[in-house]
Amino acid sequence: MLAFQQSLPMLLYRALDAVMPSFRRVFTQFSVTEQQWRVLRALWECDGAGLSKLAAITLIPAPSLVGVIDRLSRDGLVERRRSQTDRRLVHIHITADGRTLEARVRPVIDAVYADLCSSLDPVLWEQVVENLQQVASQLNNGDYASSSSDVCGRLETPPALPLSRQ
Repeated sequence: MLAFQQSLPMLLYRALDAVMPSFRRVFTQFSVTEQQWRVLRALWECDGAGLSKLAAITLIPAPSLVGVIDRLSRDGLVERRRSQTDRRLVHIHITADGRTLEARVRPVIDAVYADLCSSLDPVLWEQVVENLQQVASQLNNGDYASSSSDVCGRLETPPALPLSRQ
């Protein structure tokens, strides 16, 4: 067994603890929880996703996701719409207020990423992202949404992040 400090869960928690405070400040600034952020972030890329797809891509269990959607709906950021072809299905859509929030928060998040990226060697940053994607993909038997497609399921080439040091 690996030493406690070298165990994969501890290394991942330590990395998360190093990265998340900057993001959490943004969430607090815009009055959203981490789970609400994950849902909004996914919907900004794929408006109209169904609940099961949102649960899968945000890693929020469906029963918890319902409450997150309830609060976002109450706050006027999303709305539920029944499918035109199957009334049992509900799709979640961003509202005008949700798009306004996106326009306000995007520059702040971009600045957090720029700061984060400037703190690390660009090659290291790329390696970390690629390696984490590979770990997730391989341990999930290739069932990892963003390994070869975007949130909506379209094939994509990962966008380049601002990696140059300033």
